[in-house]
Parts: sequence; structure tokens; C-alpha cells
Amino acid sequence: MSPHPPRRAFGSLLPLLSLVVGLLALPGGTAHAGRVRTGDEAATARAAASLTVHGLGDVRGNLTLPAAGAHGTSVTWRSHKPRVIDATGIVHRPEPGAGPERVELTAVVTRGRAATRRTFTASVPELPRKQPYTGYVMSYFTGEGTADGEQIRMSLSRGDDALHWRELNGGEPVLTSGLGTEGLRDPFVIRSPEGDTFYQIATDLRMYGGGGGSWDQVQRTGSRSVMVWESKDLVNWTDQRLVEVAPETAGNTWAPEAYYDEELGSYVVFWASRIYSADDPEHTGSTHNRMMYATTRDFRTFSEPAVWHDPGYSVIDSTVVRHDGSYYRFTKDERNPSSDTPCSKFITVEKSRDLTSPSYDFVADCVGRGSVDRGEGPAVFRSNTEEKWYLLIDEFGGRGYVPFETDDLDSGKWTVSAEYELPPGARHGTVLPVTQEEYERLLGAYAVG
Repeated sequence: MSPHPPRRAFGSLLPLLSLVVGLLALPGGTAHAGRVRTGDEAATARAAASLTVHGLGDVRGNLTLPAAGAHGTSVTWRSHKPRVIDATGIVHRPEPGAGPERVELTAVVTRGRAATRRTFTASVPELPRKQPYTGYVMSYFTGEGTADGEQIRMSLSRGDDALHWRELNGGEPVLTSGLGTEGLRDPFVIRSPEGDTFYQIATDLRMYGGGGGSWDQVQRTGSRSVMVWESKDLVNWTDQRLVEVAPETAGNTWAPEAYYDEELGSYVVFWASRIYSADDPEHTGSTHNRMMYATTRDFRTFSEPAVWHDPGYSVIDSTVVRHDGSYYRFTKDERNPSSDTPCSKFITVEKSRDLTSPSYDFVADCVGRGSVDRGEGPAVFRSNTEEKWYLLIDEFGGRGYVPFETDDLDSGKWTVSAEYELPPGARHGTVLPVTQEEYERLLGAYAVG
């Protein structure tokens, strides 16, 4: 249950809800038909009517159940099937073959001695059967050099070969933006822990033609929101929505990514922001990018943002993978190169047993140096067929993505892949393993280049 009031999301549709509203009296009070309601009774009735729980028609993951309502009300929840959905919104889907479940969730909205109940009906499908991964899909952008380079493209691996790719949709964008700056950079796709929901998020930034201003300006007065889409099949995506995640003191919200934290029962979403002093509302002062994070269950309602990684100088573009109980974080050192900072503009690797820990242990730095002139936008993924990891580093201003590989994440040693054919111009994005069914669906939906 989120302890924070929801942040506003745009471009979304309200789910179909089953509603039962009744006024109740707490001990010591009464409710009589026809009499004028007290202010508290009216407030709880209005607050109950305005409650929203997203995704109830097809509950595939944990729900966000509001703990606070409008008009200064509090909300508690009850479930008539807590083994499926408990009162905190944790969901336990039926096993494959067990069939779906319907669950009634009742919100009790209170203020003073007044209370109003509202009941929602949730439909929970059974879990999908696990299938092996037999290929990969890549989501990426190609840069600000062309009018459509800051939109989202996708490519598909040639079978289970992580180093050779074919463009989807004839190389044209698959997703475009009509919100915010109308630019999309740094797309990231994550599969839900249940396996049958996908979220795609991206930076809200357009630099083509200089319309967004200078690189300094877009880190002072840039977007504080991320772009979000959802899909059940990687082909059909919901309408784009713009969700504010960064604080008012932030000048930008760059390269959002996410990782699911099993202990929290939520996704941890992280991004880079310049954070300005609270007494500098125009963001005219000097500061640096640091990694921020917030948690969410539904990519609509987010916790308040917090600082995740701030070494005292600018860092951006973190990405995370988990292996043997440890989280490995790959981050770009954004400092300007000098004799005192020889690893600037390359990738640093750290590890921790706790995803949201502010303190990670050092593994390696200067990753990519000697093989790329400079590097950012790391994307890390595990081979479907070998005990091997791949790392894509975006040589910005140069070749775009260049692939590296290792068989030991703790070694910090990455070697450039000997032979590869990546999508033309591919820059900062994501590689996601896919099943044979998902692979064939993507092939059937888009023309292949």
C-alpha cells in the first residue's frame, strides 16, 4: 500500500469498476435516511466516489490501494479473498491451469466519526506457463540528427544470436510521442515478474533542430516526467502517458529504467536529475546530475523520489542486472576528462545485495576505454544459450552501440565482441529476451528489414 498521495498521470483511461457505496455510522453515531448528512459524512461519500484503482479488469501484478482519499479522508481496505489479493494489494495469481479468480475489495473511507464503504471487483487471471527464451528484442533511439531519430525503434535478433539483428517495421519508429516535448530517448522495456506484462518507459526530451535549447538549458528547465506504455504482447501498446516522478527542484529526468524488487513487491524506477537548491526556483545555480529513484506497482502512482547514488559529481545512465543475489549497477561517469579523472565518460560497475542501498561496492571503472572513444547508455543482458553476459555501450558522437561480453560479472573485464551486426544507428536502449511465441508475434506484426 503506497504511503504517498498519487502523482498525476495523463493519457490514461479509468478501468471499469463495480461499485457499492453505503454510508455507515461508527460507534456512537447513526445514519438515518432522509436527514442532512454531516460535513464528515459528505466528505467521505465524495472521497469514496473519487477513488480509483487501476487495472481491476485484468489484475496481473500487485495493486496500488490508496491509503488516503480526497477531503482529508483516510482509506483502509478489506478483501474477501486475501489468499488472492490481500488488504495491502499484494496479488497471488492462480497457478497455470487453475482458472481465474474474482475478488471483492472494499475501501472504508473515514473522516472523524463518519465512514463510507465502496466495493471494487477485481478479475485475476491465472499465471502463464513458463517458456524458454529463444531470441531477443531491442528497443532504442537513433539520435537527434534526424527528425524522427528521437522516437522509439525496435529490432529483433536473428534467432537466438545476440549479436546479429534485423530492424522491425522497416526501420521506422514503432512508438512516437505526442506528449511533453514530443521527443523520446533512452527507451527501456521491462517484463513483469509474472511474465505476461511489459512496461516501456523513456526520457521526455527532444533535441533535434535545437528546439529544446542547449544541453545545459534542458538540464535546468527540462521535463520532470517519464513516458510510459504498457503491453501484454510487445506488439499492442496502451496509449502513451506522461507521469511526473522528479521533484520540483529537478532540472531534468534522464534515462529512466526499472528493476523489480521482490522484497518491496514493487518496481524501483531510477533516473538522473540535476537537483537545485530549494531557494533557487529558476534553477540558475550550479549543481550536478545524480541518480534518483522512486517505487511503483503500476507505473501510474509513484512514491516520493529519493537520492539513490550521488558521489559528489555528475553520474547518469544507470542500469541494473541481478545475479546470484547481488545487484550489479552500471553507471556513466559524467565528469569532463582530465588527468585526475581518467575514467570520465566511461562506465563504472558496482554491486550490492540491496537494490535501493545508497552504498554499492566497487567492481570496476573505465569499462569500455580503449575500445570506444567514450561511452554512455549501458545495456546489460544475459545470453539465452551460454554462461555469458553482454554489455552494449553507446559510443555517443561515434558508432552508437558497441557490444562487449564477459563470463564473470565480478571480474570487471569486458571484451569487445569479435563479429556483430547491430541495428543501424542504434543508441541507448534495452535488450529483452523473448519466448518463441513472442518472437513469432513480433515477426508477424512488423515488416523485417
